[in-house]
Amino acid sequence: MSELRFDERVAIITGAGNGLGKAHALELARRGAMVVVNDLDGAQPVVDEITAAGGIAVVNSDSVSDVAGGQNMVDQAVEEFGRIDIVVNNAGILRDKAFHNQSIETWQAVIDVHLTGSFNVTLPAYRLMREQGYGRIVMTSSPAGLYGNFGQTNYSSAKMGLVGFARAIKQEGGRKGVHANVIAPTAATRMTEGLLGTLADDSDPEDITAVVGFLCHESCELNGEILACAAGRVARVFVGVTPGFFDRHLTMDQVAEHLDQIMDEESYTVPDNVMDEMRLIAEDLKNNPA
Repeated sequence: MSELRFDERVAIITGAGNGLGKAHALELARRGAMVVVNDLDGAQPVVDEITAAGGIAVVNSDSVSDVAGGQNMVDQAVEEFGRIDIVVNNAGILRDKAFHNQSIETWQAVIDVHLTGSFNVTLPAYRLMREQGYGRIVMTSSPAGLYGNFGQTNYSSAKMGLVGFARAIKQEGGRKGVHANVIAPTAATRMTEGLLGTLADDSDPEDITAVVGFLCHESCELNGEILACAAGRVARVFVGVTPGFFDRHLTMDQVAEHLDQIMDEESYTVPDNVMDEMRLIAEDLKNNPA
């Protein structure tokens, strides 16, 4: 199989001064992409490493939490390279506190970078991608977003919000050739230092980059998917709906009585969109007239 290449493709990677973002930037550049390396203060060494290896990259030090910063990144990509094909939303911070100790400041800081920051960069890029009929967008979620984690109500909320974000872009952008997918990575980085225990020894950022790179490639037909990745393992995560229990005149007592049936995961459906869920409801109504 020939190497997947990104020649003539232009990528923005946020938070690319260290960790996952740095690994993504180095690999996409190595495979031919022209990369806007975004980081508040660490982008230059990554750009230097890329250019020393014969690649093409430029520094961007805008903040993703600033709406003007997102627009500046996209403008810079177009001014330097003529287009934008790929956005990898990777920038992140932690402000971990048990929920009873959370404040509006710790909540908002995390939402501003992870969720609103992804919006700030993705929106101007998406508009251009839609016009040109092509684009690849990757959102960086987390197992904490998918499953919840102690002390991370702010982080978990932002990370699960990115799933809904990507799923909605799928519905709107798919027919225009714009795909948005989600990774839920576990890797040893500066942000996770001291949190992974012995798993850190086997959780290299490059393992995550392999998944990100595939999702960014023009040959990837996935759209709206969630891929969990860590230590060389990659797996699909999805939202499923059980057959549940139906009664047109449902009562509280019936919910309690049939809870095992409602929660039973023996059989399930994976809806592709809101209308799929509506069809399931309509089918139950059809089969169980009042």
